[in-house]
Amino acid sequence: MNFPLHIRVGSGLSGLLFGSSMTDAEYVFGKADKIDDVDDLEAPTILWCYHKLGISLFFDAQHTQSFICVDIENPQAKLWGMDIFNFTEKQIIRLFKDKGIYLYESEYHEWGEKRLSFDEANIDFYFEKNRLVSINYGLISAKTQTLILPN
Repeated sequence: MNFPLHIRVGSGLSGLLFGSSMTDAEYVFGKADKIDDVDDLEAPTILWCYHKLGISLFFDAQHTQSFICVDIENPQAKLWGMDIFNFTEKQIIRLFKDKGIYLYESEYHEWGEKRLSFDEANIDFYFEKNRLVSINYGLISAKTQTLILPN
């Protein structure tokens, strides 16, 4: 599968919108390389891994089995038309400020990654040795503005 991955903050990934079904996901991305039931998160989740695409899709296993979150490790993914994996932490902060999203937080995790989070956009950026290695983002509940991320 050779098409660009477009990060759609708060909306989805490329042609797959948050809230879409597993059938929709398979139509857009094909059959997953690996499927797991994950029970050690806040809520039971179904994880679809696409190794060649460098993405993992998360589905709500408790209620609707709809698409709720995505993790991207593909360095060719684009955010707002830009090659985001080439950005530094400071450039990402500047980009989000340009989009009107000013609040962020960051912390180092014991396993060595640094996380940069924009809670308003429900998106996390993970860095190793000052290099962006993954992006995790998901659905934002319109009622509560509560994050619905699996991690």
